Amino acid sequence: MNLDSILEALSEEEAVVSLAKPSIPSVAVADCAKAWALASYVRLSERKTVFVVTPTIKEALILHTDMSAILGVDQVGLFPAWETLPFERVSPSLTTMGQRVKVLWQLKNSCSPKVIVSPIRAVTQLLAADQINDPITLAPKEIIDLDSTISSLVQMGYRRVAQVEHRGEVAKRGSILDVYPTTADSPVRIDLWGDEIDRLVEFSISDQLTVSEKQRIQIFPARELLSTGIIREQAEKLVSIAPWGRSHWEKFIDGDSFDGMESWLPWVVTKEETILDYLPKGSRLFIVNPERAKSRMEEISDEENKISSVLSQTWEIEEAAQRKKLHTSFERSISQSSAQKTSLVAPFDTEASTTLDAQPWKATGKTSLTSENIKAVLNEGYSVQVSANSLKSHHVLSNLMERQGIKVGSPEQRTSEAVHIIDGPISQSVMFPSRKILVVTEDDFMGRRQITRTRETKGRDAKVFHEDLQAGSYVVHEHHGVALYKGIVSQPLGSVERDYLLLEYRKGDKLYVPTEQINQIRPYTGGSAPALSRMGGSDWDKTKTRVRSEIQKIVHELVDLYKRRISADGYAFSPDTPWQREVEDSFPFQETPDQLLAIQEVKDDMEHHEPMDRLVCGDVGFGKTEIALRAAFKAIQDNKQVAMLVPTTLLAQQHFQTFSSRLNNYPIQIEVLSRFLNPREKTRVVGQLAAGKVDLVIGTHRLLSEDIAFDDLGLLIIDEEQRFGVKHKEKLKALKSNIDVLTLSATPIPRTLEMSLTGIRDLTILNTPPVDRQPILTFVGEYETRVIVAAIRRELLREGQVFFVHNRVVDIDKVAESLRNLVPEAKIAVAHGQMDERKLEKVVTDFWEGFYDVLVCTTIIESGIDMPTVNTLIVGSADRLGLGQLHQLRGRVGRSGSRAYAYLLTPKGALLSEVAYERLRTIGESTELGSGFKIAMRDLEIRGAGNLLGLGQSGHVASVGYDLYCQLVTEAVATLKGEPIKSLKEVSIELPVSAQIPFDYISKEDLRLEAYRKLSICNELEDVAMIQSEWVDRFGPVPDAASNLLSVARLRCVARKHGITEISGRNLHQSEGEKWVAKLSPINLRPSEVVKVKRLHVGSVFKEPSSELHIVFNRSHSPVQDLVDYLQGVSTTSEIISTAPSTQ
Repeated sequence: MNLDSILEALSEEEAVVSLAKPSIPSVAVADCAKAWALASYVRLSERKTVFVVTPTIKEALILHTDMSAILGVDQVGLFPAWETLPFERVSPSLTTMGQRVKVLWQLKNSCSPKVIVSPIRAVTQLLAADQINDPITLAPKEIIDLDSTISSLVQMGYRRVAQVEHRGEVAKRGSILDVYPTTADSPVRIDLWGDEIDRLVEFSISDQLTVSEKQRIQIFPARELLSTGIIREQAEKLVSIAPWGRSHWEKFIDGDSFDGMESWLPWVVTKEETILDYLPKGSRLFIVNPERAKSRMEEISDEENKISSVLSQTWEIEEAAQRKKLHTSFERSISQSSAQKTSLVAPFDTEASTTLDAQPWKATGKTSLTSENIKAVLNEGYSVQVSANSLKSHHVLSNLMERQGIKVGSPEQRTSEAVHIIDGPISQSVMFPSRKILVVTEDDFMGRRQITRTRETKGRDAKVFHEDLQAGSYVVHEHHGVALYKGIVSQPLGSVERDYLLLEYRKGDKLYVPTEQINQIRPYTGGSAPALSRMGGSDWDKTKTRVRSEIQKIVHELVDLYKRRISADGYAFSPDTPWQREVEDSFPFQETPDQLLAIQEVKDDMEHHEPMDRLVCGDVGFGKTEIALRAAFKAIQDNKQVAMLVPTTLLAQQHFQTFSSRLNNYPIQIEVLSRFLNPREKTRVVGQLAAGKVDLVIGTHRLLSEDIAFDDLGLLIIDEEQRFGVKHKEKLKALKSNIDVLTLSATPIPRTLEMSLTGIRDLTILNTPPVDRQPILTFVGEYETRVIVAAIRRELLREGQVFFVHNRVVDIDKVAESLRNLVPEAKIAVAHGQMDERKLEKVVTDFWEGFYDVLVCTTIIESGIDMPTVNTLIVGSADRLGLGQLHQLRGRVGRSGSRAYAYLLTPKGALLSEVAYERLRTIGESTELGSGFKIAMRDLEIRGAGNLLGLGQSGHVASVGYDLYCQLVTEAVATLKGEPIKSLKEVSIELPVSAQIPFDYISKEDLRLEAYRKLSICNELEDVAMIQSEWVDRFGPVPDAASNLLSVARLRCVARKHGITEISGRNLHQSEGEKWVAKLSPINLRPSEVVKVKRLHVGSVFKEPSSELHIVFNRSHSPVQDLVDYLQGVSTTSEIISTAPSTQ
């Protein structure tokens, strides 16, 4: 049985038939069956548009997801509500506005999806529909005017940038136009040949390279409210009518876009219109639970009135601004709509004309029990369908059911003896008794608790330091010391120009660094304002010598630690099994590229005999837990025990639920060891651990107690490593002498980070954020009641929840009571570490289930708690918390894709210490996704790195900068181990050709720096070819000067293979044409090659004593490339030595 068969069967139900009759005002349908009932009606109906209104945003998202899975994503649209509030100085997300604009345009042009789902908040909101223009539609071979297209995009709210990285951005480079449409999953590149579109492709944000070709794109406006036409005219009238808002009206008149401009929509639109006013004639309107929707709208109106008075003060305007409201009443929107209306009410509603025979089907939580229930239902003659969330999980479900003794039928079969798997992420299981149909969701079958969050492979890769390098930044030159970076400058060299990096030293001394030597420059990390070095003096050499001598004191211990690790007799785990792949396929999200890399590195480590010691550093929510789960399962398959050490009881409980639900289909014993257990249960777990009956134990510091013994421990996972103190670390050292260790952290402590960066421990960094996750808006300021009240009410209006962190147990109840008085409509609970275990667990569970709006708590929530509906964080006395703590706390919000807010507050009038000020300034500035690693590096600066293995602090990092310090440690370790120090041999090339990246080819300085850096580390001709291909893709045809630069890079690659360290050249202008002479040294030539070069390049001279070649090129148009071609035909030094006759 397939989806169509289910819909066809349901279409015979009286309730579904009633949906098609406008004369029937209400039909009772259970929540779990609403998507199926509506989809069945839509399949049979000839109606062009079916509009469904839900009471809440969450219900709209669930209904949209389910109906998309049943009918197809192209058939169902979502008209979302703004995430922002009236008079908030923040605009709605571009994704939300783009989606709304697209749906509105589709309705106006009669090309909308068959079904549109929308929450009541969006339905009652006023629109600026008059200015919704047609999208820009582009296809290959079309003729366009590039400048006018850019101008149109800017007028549509797109922002011009140097490089497109976010939705709503546009960038031009020569004949290439990059744009990220607000409704698209990926940015688009338009490559022109003259005025004709030669190439239309999607490209990746991470590396800016082409992914796939596109046949057609539509670019919708980036904003709903644009300062154009009617809006400007209305703003001009408002200057005299409402002079209190003059400064804002003038921005509209000038055509400016500004944050929060949407707050003024009720004033600048001329007509009160909502989305329902644009439904095509003959549309059907379904209202889900109309009484709840009406009540919800009244709540929204009441909350808006309360919060508007607070937020409007931030604009410094009069109360008159609040007269006009963003939302109309429920009656105005729904009752006055011309569409035929039907209400979908709850089954127990007495006003319903008819009721659909449907009921929720409850899962047992254990797949084995669920399987038995399904077998029983099959015996009763039911047709059973299990929905698979993805193609990957389709195969997992099929294999799992067959192992449980359940027959899996093909889609064509209509037998009731087998279970059929249908593709599509359905959110709720449902049973239709009268039709003998049961639909079971993947999450219910697998015993998982569903979390509405998505991941995709799109995202940013690691940012190189050049992106943050600006004029005025401190840098360290390897040979000359600490300097100020002043930017890229062009300087004449004879008849040509070259690019140089300008550094300024003490007393204004300047150093021009050739771009090919960019790798000799590093960012300075280690202090806020270091002293500049003096050029030409011996100070810098003395400083490096002093640091090297200090490093020697610890390097022996470092090498001993490393040798002990690699020589320890560890355990080599077996390669992946089919079960391993099955568990990995059951992951409900798409892995990110760096997550896949991390998983592979961890598994490779585990399959070697040397014990693993790897740190996975990834921001909160970037997928570290999944890496740990796969590693744990791999170890358990080899009959090894796994211990997972976590800092808090709550995190232990959450990990226990996650691991249990993912692995409940396998014969694995998982236990948790924390204070949530009573003494009898703790004794049982400890005993079973020692006896080898427990495969995986997840525990807090209790795991480090003296009475804990393992039968055969193979893997130790340490989560939130930064939360464990020195004593815990010492106990861990004794525990992990020859077992594999996997450490997870978003903000590792300085010493852990340093040991990883210097190679003592292996390091993996996760940089890719989940798709649609937005940076958290962070406010750092003094504690003010009105700010807190506005923040809580904003979240209540968005149907979200709030964490209020107060890190003092002694008066936490008093703080909670004051909040109840300030916001009486909010349901507030308290949680802290000194509470009774059962009470704490119940409070957290109830908060998870949505019974409370605000959780007043200590930093107990800091570690790993994942609650997607919490999108506002308020921290009192933030000055008392560490930088890593603040970042971890902030990471608890914004995990569902909604815009999140973090308020880090300090006591009013309090004087902050310098360290506290630096911490708060850093956390306020580092709001981008994936900033955890950067924050850890900054924490290393603020706190000092200390000696790697000693207890004292060290000033040596500050004197040479962190990056150079790590390099010096690495070199010292390599020397002591007898290993060669890896480095690219410098080749000095001075040729009379213009070889640089023209400013009009790559104008953004950090991109030019990165391009120069990539060229400088090329070691193979293939590397240069890849860079050339990347430039053509991203920036268009390569100009002559940049082409010469690529040729110079090729020459450097070939020269290194020949051992050449110096190449110089000059032009000889003669009457018969241009002659070009190059000097290469040192170079070894065979006698035959000497004869050949003199014959083919007349005038060439080879000086054998000095191994110097003067080669002449006559009438050469590309001398650098000619030189490359020549060297490729010459034997390298190693080839000459290997073919030389033996003297013995």
